[in-house]
Amino acid sequence: MLPFLKGHGTENDFVIVPDPENALDLPPAAVAALCDRHAGIGGDGLLHVVRSEAHPEARSMAAEAEWFMDYRNGDGSVAEMCGNGVRVFARYLQRAGHVGEGDIAVATRGGVKTVHIAKDGDITVGMGRALLPDGDVTVRVGERSWPARNVNMGNPHAVAFVDDLAHAGDLFTPPPFTPAAAYPDGVNVEFVVDRGPRHVALRVHERGSGETRSCGTGACAVAVATARRDGADPAVTGAPATYTVDVPGGTLVITERPDGEIEMTGPAVIVAEGVIESEWLENALR
Repeated sequence: MLPFLKGHGTENDFVIVPDPENALDLPPAAVAALCDRHAGIGGDGLLHVVRSEAHPEARSMAAEAEWFMDYRNGDGSVAEMCGNGVRVFARYLQRAGHVGEGDIAVATRGGVKTVHIAKDGDITVGMGRALLPDGDVTVRVGERSWPARNVNMGNPHAVAFVDDLAHAGDLFTPPPFTPAAAYPDGVNVEFVVDRGPRHVALRVHERGSGETRSCGTGACAVAVATARRDGADPAVTGAPATYTVDVPGGTLVITERPDGEIEMTGPAVIVAEGVIESEWLENALR
């Protein structure tokens, strides 16, 4: 039987599979079965918890970070990063006794992330710097279309400002975008409305998962795009820009500093733990 836990960060939920020595074979079909909300445990993605030195993709980061977040989307595909996932990953490490309060480092495919576990329960993740590729991007839902800001947070995002979040449609399928060359491997698409000064709300389609209740890297991408729209680029003003970002599952606080570093603060909760029956997993892979 395979041990697992279930956790969420602002209702972006994950199946957590501890596997320190990277002994498990988790092909895409197994991940998709585990994340299936009707026949499996259910989750927007899967957090495979591995020691960095035991995983070929993370071995080079082992000197900086003991643990590697081998993140998978709900359809089983591999992703570079997941901001909410990093917070839940850190909460699991704390629960398992691997780390305590304070600063820790977590290896991801998007690089090593610095995480701070606060006494009040919130977790802050150093998300690195955003890249803003040149070129115009357009996203479309039905007959509506909007210009979008291309923001890369270690994974790709298209940020579109809309008048009403309902204009995003059902977000079950990926919103079409042009040009296709802007995102050869697909993209996370955020639809954004204003709620007040330095306060926005979003809905998001995450590639490989559909609409999710929250997206940490997406919230960071939205804050970056909004700061540029508002003339509050910290590199220009010399002052940090902090935005409150409402997601369907809660609220995240994003700060971009003048040096470009971005911090994301929010909750992370472990809700259950148990074991996966080996017979079920075998049947799911047939």
